Amino acid sequence: MSAAAQVDSSAGSFRDDIARARRIVVKVGSSSLTTIDGGLDEAKLIALTDVIGSHRSAGHEVILVSSGAIAAGLEPMGLKKRPRDLASQQAAAGVGQGLLMAAYTRALGRYDLVPGQVLLTADDLIRRTQYKNAQRAIDKLLALGTLPIVNENDAVATEEIRFGDNDRLAALVAHLAHADALVLLSDVDALYSGPPDQPGSRLIGRVHGPSDLDDLAIGGVGTAGTGTGGMATKVDAAIMVADSGIPAVLTSAPQAASALAGQPVGTYFAVTHRRRGTRLLWLRHLARTFGSVTIDRGAETALLSRGTSLLAAGVTSCSGDFEAGDPVEIRNLDDEVIARGMSNFSSDELPLMFRSTTEELGTRLGNDYRKEVIHRNDLVLTQVSGGR
Repeated sequence: MSAAAQVDSSAGSFRDDIARARRIVVKVGSSSLTTIDGGLDEAKLIALTDVIGSHRSAGHEVILVSSGAIAAGLEPMGLKKRPRDLASQQAAAGVGQGLLMAAYTRALGRYDLVPGQVLLTADDLIRRTQYKNAQRAIDKLLALGTLPIVNENDAVATEEIRFGDNDRLAALVAHLAHADALVLLSDVDALYSGPPDQPGSRLIGRVHGPSDLDDLAIGGVGTAGTGTGGMATKVDAAIMVADSGIPAVLTSAPQAASALAGQPVGTYFAVTHRRRGTRLLWLRHLARTFGSVTIDRGAETALLSRGTSLLAAGVTSCSGDFEAGDPVEIRNLDDEVIARGMSNFSSDELPLMFRSTTEELGTRLGNDYRKEVIHRNDLVLTQVSGGR
């Protein structure tokens, strides 16, 4: 493990960006809002809204990404644990979402705060029109003095368009809302070098970048078992926003006030890249790929060092079953994934194009083929060489 990922003993100086954040996204997991039997825990919810209400009163804008809808619906529906099938999850969410928002409305009323519900699917944050609509809705709710409460629209989301957990949703919302920071709250107080209850495990106070995580054993779903995430998805979300210019803190719900104040609790994820476009953020971290294209050394150098588009002349093979517009992996001759991008051609068309120049393609196949296999604006590097 690098020296960067050590216990955070004097975090104040570099956590000032959290304390000063004008607009902050706070994500809370199901385990921090529900009882072990699955029903809403009013005491936990009130404790969270006390922190949020105080932070709002101090002049900060807060967007809450809240899990708990499915968990809240279990008890009223007579379910003893979270169902595995999608239809039952959708039904539980349909019952639980209203109960969750009613509880928030009561608790936030003590601070004269009105919650505004925003339900999203992955499609809403991938397609430009829906993305802009979601962005406007959140901005308007904040401008009107309300507290946006965001959740995945579990009642209608299908397996193909699910975020999979609200940690990733929170990361995308932080990007969409131009937030200054992200705080991820769960039932674990920080990231550790191994299972927290294992002798010798150390609290990781600061993460400079993904390489700091190489030697860590990052666990799965928490002990409560009411959520879908786990430490791995929280770390993924924190790395995602840090990769887009937004610092993040991962800690437990009881330490929320300290985290928002920039105190040395939990694990701080330092910014590693300037803000990325939403499409590139999605491609790099979330997109499901449908195949891959393999490129030669010349094309690899051009992509990594010069930031060019991918032309057919540098493509040696492809695999998978994809259509034009689908996300694909870009692999080098060592079979390493060096980039992801949106292919302009299907897996059926590409074999006709291997090693051909744009001029040759136009002459042989027609003008529709006089374009890049993947345009640089639809391509994001996963391995960087020479800087881009």
